[in-house]
Amino acid sequence: MKINILGSSGSILNQFAAEIRDIQFQSDSQRFRLNLERMGQIFAYEISKTLDYHAREVVTPFGTAEIPVLKNPPVLATIMRAGLPIHKGLMNYYDRAGSAFISAYRKVYKDGHFKIHINYVSCPDINGEVLILSDAVLATGYSMELCYRELLTYGNPVHTHIVTALSSTEGIDHLRKNLDTRQLTFWTCAVDDEMTAQAFLVPGLGDAGDLAFGKKGD
Repeated sequence: MKINILGSSGSILNQFAAEIRDIQFQSDSQRFRLNLERMGQIFAYEISKTLDYHAREVVTPFGTAEIPVLKNPPVLATIMRAGLPIHKGLMNYYDRAGSAFISAYRKVYKDGHFKIHINYVSCPDINGEVLILSDAVLATGYSMELCYRELLTYGNPVHTHIVTALSSTEGIDHLRKNLDTRQLTFWTCAVDDEMTAQAFLVPGLGDAGDLAFGKKGD
């Protein structure tokens, strides 16, 4: 699995990453969503360099121009709810893409352990397609693994790009150990080495779903 950490070099991406981490900005949920959307757009641009193109003749007011354009749009999949702003950013660039949505949640038991459950999936046929699977944060990696495996029941993509704003070292290692990574490329802005007992990244940013859309009820 090729890993691309885009925030390791200077770019405007780090400005958006700084703001989603910063508690001084986190009270503004609209800005939090916007920054994730902007990050999704940057990931979309970088992924576009790996896709296939074909020549298209375009008629201008003064002649014709031959321009390489995208051959086929990817399918965009996201894990709700935290992945929705990144998904929107990706769709701003791949506006003809099909979309898949997965609702996954963490059920915590009295002894502190938890399991990931999926309760909703909507997905087009992805057989032979390029798939982009996004979420705001990769923590333990269990949600991403489970959601990816669920998507494979809808077809075998030719290649999958996994996109997260922030990631953990443990989560990346989990994907490496538990998935066939030969047709996977991983994209993130930054990787944090620590997690809390509740599987939040340190320094991380907190609960991305709550920050984007408000706290959940009990």
